[in-house]
Amino acid sequence: MRSLLFVPADNEKKLEKALASGADALIIDLEDSVALSAKPAARAVASRFIRAQAGRPGPRLIVRVNGLGTGETDADLDAIIPAMPHAVMLPKAEGGMSVQHLGAKMAVREAEGDVADGAIKIIAIASETARGVFQLGTFAGASHRLAALAWGGEDLSADLGAERNRLDDGSYADPYRLVRAMTLLGAAAAGLDPYDSVYTNFRDEAGLRAECEAGRRDGFVAKMAIHPAQVPVINEAFTPSAATIARARAILAAFADNPGLGVVGIDGEMIDLPHVKRAERLLARLDLVRSAHLNDRTVPPA
Repeated sequence: MRSLLFVPADNEKKLEKALASGADALIIDLEDSVALSAKPAARAVASRFIRAQAGRPGPRLIVRVNGLGTGETDADLDAIIPAMPHAVMLPKAEGGMSVQHLGAKMAVREAEGDVADGAIKIIAIASETARGVFQLGTFAGASHRLAALAWGGEDLSADLGAERNRLDDGSYADPYRLVRAMTLLGAAAAGLDPYDSVYTNFRDEAGLRAECEAGRRDGFVAKMAIHPAQVPVINEAFTPSAATIARARAILAAFADNPGLGVVGIDGEMIDLPHVKRAERLLARLDLVRSAHLNDRTVPPA
């Protein structure tokens, strides 16, 4: 996936409109964007919406449930697990134990519904609290469901009591830059996909594009969005360019043609095993994107 668009679970019109946004995934939000009094109705809307999309082409459907400490998680899972979303997003995760806790709750409901164990994945927002930051090295092996780690600068700033999380030029202040990097490292250590946080100024296309390009450069594979207008920018930024793809293929071809060498020269640069691994990962992700978006003209052809 490249783009994950948040949509309030209690707004049927926005959910339907989001299907045409071009996002790789919709995050149907039962947490922050839904008032406590509206959560029961939102669960019903989310369940109906997910069921209605079953078997249809379109974005993956992910449900952000309420955090484990809220007392709302069980009701969320009771409503949405039988509807079979692609994944559950866990906010304010605090390490591998919280993922295990959620996974156990999901397993019970899958078993009750005669659904294969682990059919529904978990995406953890792993650094929305200071406690979560100190648990970023504990996700490896936590659950066979766990597919990705994301980070969130907005909730973290609230937990820290900060006045704001960005500087005047739009870049993150030091605590958030540190946590962003630590989340990336935590995901890599656990063999998980890293997802970059939202860019809240949805009217600032230039700022969004710059942050997407920096995220892709550093190793993030996708970015979350809060507005449909952000989706095309994110998709473009996280889709490898034709030149990048050609170089990756050239690297793999050079090593295939010289199986006895540990280093080869390409265009005046010495290329070794780390470059091969990066090329392999890039092409593997491109194949996944292409298979999910056969008619998307922003994805380079095979």
